[in-house]
Amino acid sequence: MLSDRFLGVTVLPEYIQSEGIDGVLDNLVMKVGANAVAISPYLMAPADEKTGNREPPADAGAGAVRLLDRPLWGKREIFVRTAPSFTPEKRLYKGLRYQPPPPDALTAQQGSIIHDFIRAAQGRHLKVYFQVQAAIPPGYRVQFGGPTEDDRPRLPDGSIPPRRLAKNGSLASPHILGYEHALIRDLINQYPDIDGLRFDWPEYPPYFLDSVFLDFSHHAAKAAADLGFDFQTMQRQVGNLYAKLHGGLRDDDLKAWTDPDGGRYGLMRLLSDYPGVGQMIRFKATLVENMLAGFRKVIDEAGGQHMEMLPNAFPPPWTIASGMDFRRVARHSTAISCKLYTMHWPMMLRFYGDQILKANPGLSNSLLTRALVEWLDIADDQGFERLEDYNYPPPDASHPVGSEAMARKIRQAQADAGDTPIYVLAHGYGPIDDFRRRIEVAHRAGPHGMWINRYAYLTDEKLEIIGQVTGSTRN
Repeated sequence: MLSDRFLGVTVLPEYIQSEGIDGVLDNLVMKVGANAVAISPYLMAPADEKTGNREPPADAGAGAVRLLDRPLWGKREIFVRTAPSFTPEKRLYKGLRYQPPPPDALTAQQGSIIHDFIRAAQGRHLKVYFQVQAAIPPGYRVQFGGPTEDDRPRLPDGSIPPRRLAKNGSLASPHILGYEHALIRDLINQYPDIDGLRFDWPEYPPYFLDSVFLDFSHHAAKAAADLGFDFQTMQRQVGNLYAKLHGGLRDDDLKAWTDPDGGRYGLMRLLSDYPGVGQMIRFKATLVENMLAGFRKVIDEAGGQHMEMLPNAFPPPWTIASGMDFRRVARHSTAISCKLYTMHWPMMLRFYGDQILKANPGLSNSLLTRALVEWLDIADDQGFERLEDYNYPPPDASHPVGSEAMARKIRQAQADAGDTPIYVLAHGYGPIDDFRRRIEVAHRAGPHGMWINRYAYLTDEKLEIIGQVTGSTRN
């Protein structure tokens, strides 16, 4: 019996080019039983190391161990370049700081494949969505693009973090928002038959500890004043907390977070000591909501009233720092896709821990590790003992994340979102047994359905596992 729940797969255009339209759709329909697919409005071609970007992405170096499970043009690691799949309508971008990349020979030669794929997928009863970046001009693909220095989010002292994985600009920048509005209009004009738009990273992605303390750019200062937030108080008190974590942290501070109460008392004391931190959390949530409300408004104005809007989101508790308040975003969204990118969670814990240990000599490694495991809620037990045990898992290693921890995050997201569906966005990277475990958790914890990200990591065996677990295979 086929499941009637939502089941989508992210298939970036390079696989449509590499495997062909029918090859991809046969896998989605016959092996997976999918009823939705997400693509993006670009094309890809092989390049060299000097002129291209690595596929798959290296994720700030930590993900360099990652290889493609489905070879791309015969390779599991390849350098590539991209081009838009369409000719942008220049008048929509007139006077904007950011301009779309110009079409080239690749656009002329293969651009029609995206239109052909949309028609073919819908002909097989799949909904088709475009995934675009919310705050990384030109917005077609996460690695390709980024903001100018003036539009980058900043720390409380006004500096730009020295390391970043996400190239997101400030969500308060009128230049970022203006470009995104133009892009939305352009895509709806070019592809009026798509079923919806899926916005990736419509928040402040908290991959590094510094990313948690954004955004104090001049754009954010103006937005805070316009919205009635006390920017100077937020800047001062968030800066004080940042300083506490960078030289003022002691083992006694960490012990509160490993107490049987789960650190609830310590959290209340923290918020009473730094009330500007709570205000900053609300400010970022307001920026995220306003951005997505604006996207929805532009979609409707451009003739896309029938189109769905599905923002992608980090899972709790990272959403507190990222600005993704499911309660507020749900007001403007058809559904919200909550990420189970479990290979990132140990990497992020390690990033945070290494920075804190370096800034606080003598701090207990094991106590910090346990506190981070508790804060981030990634284990069903106490987790590993030391920071060194947490790394970006190689392709053949299970992700050190508890099944119940994954389920708790999805349940929390759905509780916050209310009647707006949460689709679990499960990642395909990792060994077979661990992948099956992740899909089983997603199916159990997400009653509305799931996305699988992404086709590049889905061997034929993994494709069949999806259909088996969800009961959606079509014969």
